Amino acid sequence: MTEYMLRLLSPHFQVAILSRGYKRKTSGYVLAGVNTTALEIGDEPMQFFIKFPDVAVVVGEERVEAVPQLLQDRPATEIILLDDAFQHRKIKAGFNILLTDFSNPYWQDWFLPSGDLRDEKKSAQRADVIIVTKCPKELDTDLKKKYLSSIKPLFNQAVFFTEIVYGVPYHLLSREPYLLHQNLEVLLVCGIANPLPLKKYLEKNTSAYFEKNYDDHHIFSIDDLREIQKKFKQLETPDKIILTTEKDAVRLLKFGELLKSVPIYVMPIRHQFLFNEREHFDALVSLFIDSFNAPVIQLK
Repeated sequence: MTEYMLRLLSPHFQVAILSRGYKRKTSGYVLAGVNTTALEIGDEPMQFFIKFPDVAVVVGEERVEAVPQLLQDRPATEIILLDDAFQHRKIKAGFNILLTDFSNPYWQDWFLPSGDLRDEKKSAQRADVIIVTKCPKELDTDLKKKYLSSIKPLFNQAVFFTEIVYGVPYHLLSREPYLLHQNLEVLLVCGIANPLPLKKYLEKNTSAYFEKNYDDHHIFSIDDLREIQKKFKQLETPDKIILTTEKDAVRLLKFGELLKSVPIYVMPIRHQFLFNEREHFDALVSLFIDSFNAPVIQLK
């Protein structure tokens, strides 16, 4: 969703992203540069930086301290996207977007560590927009109404539904595209929280897939790479590839030349709005920006 916002806003504004940088090996404020690695800023910020090199990508645990530093480093910044910051109250965002997984909506979830919640359920009232993500493509209006009745949006809240759309895989190093086909066998190397949608996609679009799973945000070691290579060689068919996610890919790039011995491809994804509501969402974002920048006229 952050990438969707970047595609929407970066052609028209100077945009910056501020993230915590989960599981990075550094601490404090870091502004991504040409020599930055995923170990320094985290996998998701590194993914943003690679795909959007003209956008300022910053990490910092204390966001309220990171913002002034960001504005000092990049004074032309017009919009700051706070990635994964809904539960942080020290900064009052002008526009709050709350994401909730279709298969595990927040109203059925529990606080960590029993569930995934990092904020109380009633905090959803602070959201300007609520987006139900990873919906089935065939989501019908009856199920949509059921979810809306569970969300109980306030009069000033908009609710949207999105699905994951997979693109054409590309080679990790050369970025050459590769089309999946029904005779292909795939070794899926995956360290993300919920790989189920990707697994279902592979079931439909390949002959078979095999898994090498890791914890979310896993930092790959040379032993991991050797184990991946070993498992890949065990696949008997000559028509085979290794497939990984964009988030995992940035954590594999550090192996450089060692990756040339096996065909590793990356699966890109995007959010797609259901029920033809993309323009409505885009208009709400534009309306907020326009109103934020509108001149104040004081009558006396």
